[in-house]
Amino acid sequence: MNFVEELRWRGMIHEIMPGTEEELMKGQASGYLGIDPTADSLHIGHLVGVMMLKHFQRAGHTPIALVGGATGMIGDPSMKSAERNLLDEETLRHNQEAIKKQLGKFLDFESDIPNKAILVNNYDWMKCYTFLNFIRDVGKHITVNYMMAKDSVKKRISGESGEGMSFTEFSYQLLQGYDFLHLYRDKGCIIQLGGSDQWGNITTGTELIRRVEGGEAYGLVCPLITKADGGKFGKTESGNVWLDRRYTSPYKFYQFWLNVSDADAEKYIKIFTSLSRETIEALVAEQELAPHARPLQKRLAEEITVMVHSREDYDMAVSASEILFGKSTSQELRAIDEKTFLQVFEGVPQFTVSRDKLDKGIKAVDLLTEEAAVFPSKGEMRKTVQSGGVMINKEKLETFDEPIGISRLIGDKYLLAQRGRKNYFLLIAD
Repeated sequence: MNFVEELRWRGMIHEIMPGTEEELMKGQASGYLGIDPTADSLHIGHLVGVMMLKHFQRAGHTPIALVGGATGMIGDPSMKSAERNLLDEETLRHNQEAIKKQLGKFLDFESDIPNKAILVNNYDWMKCYTFLNFIRDVGKHITVNYMMAKDSVKKRISGESGEGMSFTEFSYQLLQGYDFLHLYRDKGCIIQLGGSDQWGNITTGTELIRRVEGGEAYGLVCPLITKADGGKFGKTESGNVWLDRRYTSPYKFYQFWLNVSDADAEKYIKIFTSLSRETIEALVAEQELAPHARPLQKRLAEEITVMVHSREDYDMAVSASEILFGKSTSQELRAIDEKTFLQVFEGVPQFTVSRDKLDKGIKAVDLLTEEAAVFPSKGEMRKTVQSGGVMINKEKLETFDEPIGISRLIGDKYLLAQRGRKNYFLLIAD
């Protein structure tokens, strides 16, 4: 597999240094991508780079994931309008372990293959490197003029805020350049991958390798991923879409991908899955014939939810989605966990009902008119029941005065009332 060609048809190349493709075609090579450990989970904005590493390994090369424990203590100024808060070592180490676990779902770190993935932390080689040694060994090779010419520096220095840029951040590109030099020496790493905002830092690294070692190194960056409407990719009303279920549940994760636009689905399925070109082209053709069926979104959501979480989590997310939009059963309703259940019915009208009355058994008509205002009157409820339009926990109500008891509660707490096809009400026993 030609790594560069694979990225090219997937739309994942923004800039590439001359000679990169030819060098990688010579045989197995090592390449790295840096990840800032600023949180104990990756979010989907990181996934483009992670997928680059995944394709790199699929092409027979050795992927190196660099967790920036040292550079994370400083903060990359690229594409940032203000300086970031600095993290302590304990927090960074915790974040590194969490990130490694997530990367293990994309990269093979464990098997005996000759190109198994490697995880490194630049804090390990920077923590004992004195400032005097660093500016003598590294700083003398890169001029201030060269550093000032980088876009990430120019934008900050000429920024409207007038705050400029601290020396700490100004030194970032030297630190990242030294990472490349260290990995070139220690791991035979010849290429750095990253997002388009990293181009300046990457070229500093290749220049440092050329000046210090007289060696040849390469860089390849992917474009900034945006939505078709120009909005920021990966952001929702509640913030980032995270890979860790503590921050974004598998259900919400699945829903994010399921609800992307047709144009975005066609772009994202190339970037965020390993599906073949033929499979994707067939899905695109299917989408054109039956856009209402959304085959692209469904396959995209399936592939990425299974990859990040599990097949079981994907099945749970599909079942949860069917509750609102499909013909799910009471059994399926009871099978989902409480957190997912509440997320599915987020925003529907909620009522608190008396547990004591449920314990004694309350007529459905009293429950849905007096205890909870699902219907404005008993007469209207009677008519709707007679036409088969009222359900409790996805089970059709046969008579308007049917007794509803405590045993009907989901998770010993909830009743789901449904009026017609789309009107849901959540009753919470208290």
